[in-house]
Amino acid sequence: ENFQKVGAFKFRGAFNAVASLKEEELKKGVATHSSGNHAAALALSAKMHGVKAYIVMPHTAPAIKKKAVEGYGAEIVFSEPTLESRQETLNKVVEETGAHFVPPFNDVRIIAGQATAAKELIEETDKLNFIIAPVGGGGLLSGTSLSAKYFGSNIKVIGAEPKGADDAFRSIRDNKIYLSVNPQTICDGLLTSLGDITFEVIKENVHEIITVKEETIIEAMRMIWERMKIIIEPSSAVVLAVVLENKEKFQNRNVGLILSGGNVDLEKLPWNK
Repeated sequence: ENFQKVGAFKFRGAFNAVASLKEEELKKGVATHSSGNHAAALALSAKMHGVKAYIVMPHTAPAIKKKAVEGYGAEIVFSEPTLESRQETLNKVVEETGAHFVPPFNDVRIIAGQATAAKELIEETDKLNFIIAPVGGGGLLSGTSLSAKYFGSNIKVIGAEPKGADDAFRSIRDNKIYLSVNPQTICDGLLTSLGDITFEVIKENVHEIITVKEETIIEAMRMIWERMKIIIEPSSAVVLAVVLENKEKFQNRNVGLILSGGNVDLEKLPWNK
């Protein structure tokens, strides 16, 4: 998905959500809060539909992601990096503009859009034993699990998550949603907590969530850059990190990895200490 429009899978869900809106709803534009890829995805989707996009972003968002959103013609409104601040700022924007809120992940239209990535993977090979997808807010993992269920044959779906931001792992283990509090990881796309919709879909359809160490994520990211000659962001590398830390589990199995995006800040590569 690093070769997808906006360089991430998020375009699938955002485009599907905007395309599903009635003409009347589209007139006042669309709005969301996002630290990155969903922001760019909604900005481009809005542009392709000829409508305005308002994006609430934390001022800490990576420079590459701010630049992309502006490049697609969206209006950025900055907030503090807390979910509370992002939500408050978004509410204000929606109130003032009348724009239609398009959530980053906790929405059936978004999940259906993200599901098409795994659907395409399954259509390309019918021999998969596992599909591993990253998990932040859970839109991609939810969609992946639904595609495996309805289009695949006995495929186990695994969520990949950094140990330093393991709220999804704990949420599923304890059967209650934990908020992401002070996450410590380079995976800037996986800092969000599950939503009530994604939580239920994941609980029902995902085989397990596996957490991995930061050093393995960096090792996996470097390996893909070096050996495959493709640029991925740390949030994508987490899926290969799961395999690297659990080699016996996946030995002699056909494993599909969803590389979720490639929007990495080249000034801050994790191996350039």
